[in-house]
Amino acid sequence: VQLVQSGGGLVQAGGSLKLSCTASGGTFSNYMVAWFRQAPGKEREFVATINSSGDDTYYIDAVKGRFTISRDNTKNTMSLQMNSLKVEDTAVYYCAAGPQTKMVVTTDLLYDYWGQGTQVTVSA
Repeated sequence: VQLVQSGGGLVQAGGSLKLSCTASGGTFSNYMVAWFRQAPGKEREFVATINSSGDDTYYIDAVKGRFTISRDNTKNTMSLQMNSLKVEDTAVYYCAAGPQTKMVVTTDLLYDYWGQGTQVTVSA
């Protein structure tokens, strides 16, 4: 499975951005997908995940109520809508996909496929 990301950029605090990720080369609907991020000098951090059928999501507390993860299995795409952005949301964001599990997976170890990363910068 290949994942190609789009979106991101520079925005002022309080603004919005949308990240997208398009999959190819596999059966997208078989995979759970997620977004991770990595800020400068920090380890990669789980942000949100959505299950293969798109009816179950999970977010870290820091983004709950501000970010929305979604997917469209008919188009092999996934998205992360980010609203009310904060300076601390600044990071490189990655989409990821892995075999669906019964439990929510927040570790990057169980995601086999990764996008190329896209920079999100939130200015004060």
